[in-house]
Amino acid sequence: MILCIEQVLTPEQLDEIQRILKEGEFVEGKLTAGRYAKTVKDNYQLKADTEDAKKVRGIVHNALLQNPLFKASVRPQKIRPILFSRYEPGMSYGWHTDNAIMGDGELVRSDVSLTLFLSEPDTYEGGELVIDTSLGEQSFKLPAGSMIVYPSTFLHQVTEVTQGIRFAAVTWVQSLVRDVQQREILFELDTVRKSIFEQYGKTVEFDLLCKTHANLLRQWAEI
Repeated sequence: MILCIEQVLTPEQLDEIQRILKEGEFVEGKLTAGRYAKTVKDNYQLKADTEDAKKVRGIVHNALLQNPLFKASVRPQKIRPILFSRYEPGMSYGWHTDNAIMGDGELVRSDVSLTLFLSEPDTYEGGELVIDTSLGEQSFKLPAGSMIVYPSTFLHQVTEVTQGIRFAAVTWVQSLVRDVQQREILFELDTVRKSIFEQYGKTVEFDLLCKTHANLLRQWAEI
């Protein structure tokens, strides 16, 4: 399931992050790439051990955990430390697949990848996130503060930025529900039961949906 989520950040949060990124210290992005991805990764990343990096990571991490659509669709169990990337003209990140297992100490299985766009689309040329799906290549360039979540199993790339600067945040999530189809079923059931409750209140049908949702989650969740 590929899902675009709007307005993950408030305008105030976005302004604060953009200000910090414009003044922040960046290093070569290849430092956090896997063995093969390094050959196609050409960008900068915010230096991870600074106070600025800790501050923006905290802002985004909290925003993710407070977003009901993210929680319902992804079912996050573990979230990797968030990386902040900067693409200048001529930079890109070629076709690659995210590592299945990440981390040096606590290991995290990458079930879901996400990109949070931090630059308005009209401030840079190129820089689209392109995902290779069963329906062909799909391209995404979202408004600042919006994000896309998608299964980490997909090949994907960031096309070359030809003008302006592209800022984005990326991370990976280990879900409570490993299987993407099971996550989608739970998300759709959750969407339907919320809609029924808003229209009709607590009905017999609503209770049956809640029971089914809970029992499936109980069956599929890995804790």
